[in-house]
Amino acid sequence: MSEPELLPLGPDGVLVRFSGRLSEPANRAALAFRAALERAAPEGVVETATSLTSVYLRFRPDILRRATLEDEMQGLLGDRDWLESDLPEGRRLWRVPASFGGAFGPDLEASAEAAGVSAEVAVDEICGARLRVLALGFAPGQPYLGFLPPHWDIPRQSDVTPEVPRGAVVVAVRQVIPFANAAPTGWRQVGRTAFRCHDPAAEVPLPLRAGDEMQFEAVSASDLQNLLNEGTALGGARSEPLP
Repeated sequence: MSEPELLPLGPDGVLVRFSGRLSEPANRAALAFRAALERAAPEGVVETATSLTSVYLRFRPDILRRATLEDEMQGLLGDRDWLESDLPEGRRLWRVPASFGGAFGPDLEASAEAAGVSAEVAVDEICGARLRVLALGFAPGQPYLGFLPPHWDIPRQSDVTPEVPRGAVVVAVRQVIPFANAAPTGWRQVGRTAFRCHDPAAEVPLPLRAGDEMQFEAVSASDLQNLLNEGTALGGARSEPLP
């Protein structure tokens, strides 16, 4: 896609799509464009959200005409090359303990084999990557994290695992997801964390934001079990502002 697309989405929505395929520049563009839009949204825009490569806007048709909104969006899109934009300010780096392999990561060996590396190298590569929160979705607060090295462009499983637990760390297509809740999945479980992507009882129910970064820190199975037993929302995770 050479130019961003403006697409109608229902009677009160507009989708700004930067690419039909996921890539780092397209995700960067979506994050940067939404941040710019929130700083200068025209009156009548009541909601914005990002997907992997798009920005959704919901507006009030009784306040803002669709044609007027689309004209303003075209002006903003022409302001710069969004694929080369800086990422928005206010992002955080999260360091999250996780245990890999064994009962907490039953698919580690198979995932490593699919990626063409040993299980030990697989853990090193997953923990060595600074993964961006590309988007939140599927469940409240659940992040799609990317990107692992190119040889991690492995497919999802052909069969669905009936259920992985909350905190399951799963991989496929160069991405990593820590599950917000227990759920079925076709992704491969390589580990688990005690970090809660969504905790309605916490002061901040959704700690992650699109554009944040996450780095996993390998811990033993016993250490992770202790974190799970403690039952804290962050599960030993720490965060710091990104420059």
